[in-house]
Amino acid sequence: MDLPSLFNLAGRVALVTGASSGIGREIALALAQAGAALVLVARRPAALVAAQRAIEAAGGRAAVLSCDLADRAQLAACAAQAPVAFGTPDILVSAAGINIRKPMLELTEDDWDRSLRLNLDASFLLAQRLVPAMIERGWGRIINIASLQSVRAFGNSGVYGVSKAGIVQLTRAQAEAWSRQGVNANAIAPGFFATPLTAEVANDPARWRMLAERTFVGRNGELPDLRGTAIYLASRASDYVTGQTIFVDGGFSAA
Repeated sequence: MDLPSLFNLAGRVALVTGASSGIGREIALALAQAGAALVLVARRPAALVAAQRAIEAAGGRAAVLSCDLADRAQLAACAAQAPVAFGTPDILVSAAGINIRKPMLELTEDDWDRSLRLNLDASFLLAQRLVPAMIERGWGRIINIASLQSVRAFGNSGVYGVSKAGIVQLTRAQAEAWSRQGVNANAIAPGFFATPLTAEVANDPARWRMLAERTFVGRNGELPDLRGTAIYLASRASDYVTGQTIFVDGGFSAA
């Protein structure tokens, strides 16, 4: 297979959660540019349609599914509708998430439950519903979005860190279960990127600068930095890569 073909996603269908903004939207745009048809999933219909139009304006194909993935009934309905537009997905990118920023002792049971349902359970449940069709075809890709907080603790972000630590182990478990049947599972662990999820930190110039200085490259992430890794993990280029978490963090986690 020639080099361009290794990264070509023409004929593939990718479902991306959290696709209305931030990291999920950026990855969706990248996969579309690589040739995949996109099923965009998030809660906010207007933002989803804006992402769909951006993909279509660049010559890609996209459909939207609005649902709250923390609601298991809505998640099940979303998974059932996923094949309607372009056929069953070959690629699942689980990027939807929330970060409830409170001191540990102020976290409520509802904070805990909603965070784990969206950040961890949704990645598990969507894969459980979509992977059987991938196995039947003998090819598929799972890309979970982990975090620096999969391996490091940051203040006032405890339940988010717990959920993202779980994502790393979920990815390993999925890889062990399905890789021999052609379905690889990997995770991307972003460093600090300016997104709606990190707005509280990014809007503090001194803190944002301090975080940049802790990286090896001397800056925080910019969303296009994620594109190459996402396309690699979604394509034939990563046929022999599974169960891994790739940190896209400018060296932050290696310091």
